[in-house]
Amino acid sequence: MTPHAEWLRGTLLALALVMTGPVLADNNDGKVTNFLLDNGMEVVVIPDHRAPIVTHMVWYKIGSADEPPGKSGIAHFFEHLMFKATTNHAAGAFDRAVSAIGGSNNAFTSYDYTAFYETVVPQALEQMMDFEADRMRNLILNDNVIATERDVILEERRSRIDSNPQAVLGEEVDATLWQNQPYRIPVIGWMQEMEKLNRADAKAFYDKYYTPNNAVLVVAGDVDPEVVKALAEKTYGKIARGPDLPPRIRPVEPEQNTRRTVTLTDARVSVPNFSTQWVVPSYHTAKPGEAEALDLLAEILGGGSRSRLHQQLVVKQGIAAEAGAFFQGTMLDATNFTVYGAPRGDAKLADVQAAVEAEVARIAKDGVTSGELEKAKDRFVRSMIFARDKQDSMANIYGATLAAGGSVRDVEEWPGRIRRVTA
Repeated sequence: MTPHAEWLRGTLLALALVMTGPVLADNNDGKVTNFLLDNGMEVVVIPDHRAPIVTHMVWYKIGSADEPPGKSGIAHFFEHLMFKATTNHAAGAFDRAVSAIGGSNNAFTSYDYTAFYETVVPQALEQMMDFEADRMRNLILNDNVIATERDVILEERRSRIDSNPQAVLGEEVDATLWQNQPYRIPVIGWMQEMEKLNRADAKAFYDKYYTPNNAVLVVAGDVDPEVVKALAEKTYGKIARGPDLPPRIRPVEPEQNTRRTVTLTDARVSVPNFSTQWVVPSYHTAKPGEAEALDLLAEILGGGSRSRLHQQLVVKQGIAAEAGAFFQGTMLDATNFTVYGAPRGDAKLADVQAAVEAEVARIAKDGVTSGELEKAKDRFVRSMIFARDKQDSMANIYGATLAAGGSVRDVEEWPGRIRRVTA
């Protein structure tokens, strides 16, 4: 892992967004509905009547990067605790209800949000809302529940992180890339802090963040917006508004001017690999056009089998088993741009790294061609069209955007902004 920034600064200048003419909104006009309940809960409804299925999601604007100092892992801890008993339902009752109707449910935690979801038939939507509204306010958080679930997350860390060389390296990379930003702390938490999480910590966290005015409800599928609104008011609307939270302002990352390298050697790794990462703006922090340019740059440089890195290293030179690039643009704060590679056969890791760096240097020096850019734009815009064919994809796109500080308009105007990027 090598954080560095000079070439990206130059490339961003080459991929500038032309902000002329009226804003183009590539959306489903009149289709996506967005409103607020009286208690501050934001609701997004995405009708899709092609199949009798509904995706119901609740996104809380609280992730691992919002955790109090010394309490790492508590956001992920709550992902687990939310499946425990409430004053109205026994532990496991929610899961059993979903399973009984042939649905599915789960949850996930990131740096910027925690989300819970169910995929069910439309007739079960009110029941799902009842369950989610119940656990938003009525969890039973006693010492026994805390101790039992704390043991579960400690074992999860041991099995998923501590015994996995790639995961261990990933944590070390994040802790090196980020010097001041809480993204340097793993989502699952540090073991020594997870071990000390207690009932008082959990209760304070729950009361502060698990409130309707800190949540986004997304419903996608075979539904009518007015029916969803009535059901949301009936279920979530009866929950009292929580305390008003201050803006999510986190420590700012200083300008990075040094190249740092993290190396992990482990006998369990059969194929070596490397990545190089840079701190860059996200869609939420970037100037107009920067994030769109970074998205397209990642696509051109390493976004699949047509990309420069794949064609040069995997197809032509044959020295890499894989090579690519990606940009994590949906973060609330600054984010990272990554290139990576792994050798094939007798090729050396150093040769793959040198070849990747050569491609990076070439694109920084010469920029991209208009043909490359137009093809990348087409792929990106088509990806949004394809996403519309999957209701869960659209629910995730809108939920992640709103939970990380964006808006419905940001999602709808994204294809137009991508189209206006120039080489």
